[in-house]
Amino acid sequence: TKTISKCYVQVTGMTCASCVANIERNLRREDGIHSILVALMAGKAEVRYNPAVIHPSAIAELIRELGFGATVMENCGEGDGILELVVRGMTCASCVHKIESTLMKTDGVLYCSVALATNKAHIKYDPEIIGPRDVIQVIKDLGFTTSLVKKDRSASHLDHKQEIRQWKRSFVVSLIFCIPVMGLMIYMMVMDSQLSDAHAHHNMSDEEMEALHSSMVLEYQLLPGLSVMNFLSFLLCVPVQMFGGWHFYIQAYKALKHKTANMDVLIVLATSIAFLYSFVILLVAMAEKAKVNPVTFFDTPPMLFVFISLGRWLEHVAKGKTSEALARLISLQATEATIVTLGPDNVLLSEEQVDVELVQRGDIVKVIPGGKFPVDGRVIEGHSMVDESLITGEAMPVTKKPGNTVIAGSVNQNGSLLISATHVGADTTLSQIVKLVEEAQTSKAPIQKFADKLSGYFVPAIVAVSVVTLFAWIIIGFVDFKIVEKYFLGYNKSISAAEVIIRFAFQASITVLCIACPCSLGLA
Repeated sequence: TKTISKCYVQVTGMTCASCVANIERNLRREDGIHSILVALMAGKAEVRYNPAVIHPSAIAELIRELGFGATVMENCGEGDGILELVVRGMTCASCVHKIESTLMKTDGVLYCSVALATNKAHIKYDPEIIGPRDVIQVIKDLGFTTSLVKKDRSASHLDHKQEIRQWKRSFVVSLIFCIPVMGLMIYMMVMDSQLSDAHAHHNMSDEEMEALHSSMVLEYQLLPGLSVMNFLSFLLCVPVQMFGGWHFYIQAYKALKHKTANMDVLIVLATSIAFLYSFVILLVAMAEKAKVNPVTFFDTPPMLFVFISLGRWLEHVAKGKTSEALARLISLQATEATIVTLGPDNVLLSEEQVDVELVQRGDIVKVIPGGKFPVDGRVIEGHSMVDESLITGEAMPVTKKPGNTVIAGSVNQNGSLLISATHVGADTTLSQIVKLVEEAQTSKAPIQKFADKLSGYFVPAIVAVSVVTLFAWIIIGFVDFKIVEKYFLGYNKSISAAEVIIRFAFQASITVLCIACPCSLGLA
């Protein structure tokens, strides 16, 4: 007897069904190759060969000569079939043992475990030798009833509705409070520029200047040291920090727990520090009954949160769109198949309806006009037109005659066909597309990974820079107080020079932190 081995080859560069046919046709002619099956979407060829005549590396070389990229795959465990069954009628441990031992003796079963408590059986088998129907038959022969574990056919795990809602809410809350803050800011800027013009033209004294300054509505002090502007900004900032930033705080906490620094940590750091600093400086100003209103950063958090939650919301909406498309794809799969037994000269002996998960490779499946193809296969008998637009996008039906390949999920139009199943279960083109889309959904875009990696270095770097700023200004201040005095306008003359320096140094370092938060990275 010829020993036949099996190997898997990863094939790249295939674009359509004709590439598949080309590889299969050419390799079948070669000596020592028993059979070959190529899956287009998975980019994988399964070759059964005679190891005495040819080696897997030579097979890969043959495929390369046809103009495709090919590498032999090491882990051949890919071909194992996995079966989940519900077994009814087990009463005790001996039943479990009976099922397990009988199955393990069965040729082609690699692994089997039965749980009495949940009535479930988990079986691994080699689809070359045995199929799910045979396994079920073995269990039935032992006197138990068994059925497939019903798979959830909907793509519910890919649903982004909840995240979309959450980020939308976050965005709307931030936006509602952000608009007035921006309004106040712009108003202040305009007024400031008018004032500086007035200052330039009229050569007013500083006292008059200050009088003009405090005559502005927003600069009016409700309490000593607390201007209307700062009070309003504070009121608008609190809800944003609480509700808009809620999710960021959770994510940042999780990241820090694992000793990593991601986007969220930065956002939280910048907004919290801006908020807390502004809050503390207000309290200090009120305690000192300051004449000049302190410079606060209450406008930072709302605006940051608005942009970032908008970005996240859009991202999830886009993902949701893909998921919808995916759910539609999944719904295209047929749920049942008609399996027929053929006698000599292709005479129909019997046919039965089975669940599509129970179709094994090599089964003969009958597809009636108007029916969907349950699995990928090759036509053995019959002529028909098939609508394959779900995969190829081609509106015209394609003619199918014996020897042609058919794709699972496409619709048979006018003639009845008998097909031999080549790819079943998770190997069908449709399942592979679904799998690819799922993987694309769960993995990050390369640029996103890069941004996360950058922010990993960025956070410590920014914190370091702001600390350096803090110390630099303290040193400058103690060496030459005039410089600090020049930049730190309107400080309370009654406080000591040291306090002025430290306060100014803090202000400078916080400014660095707030401005350098790489929000541009996150937004992009």
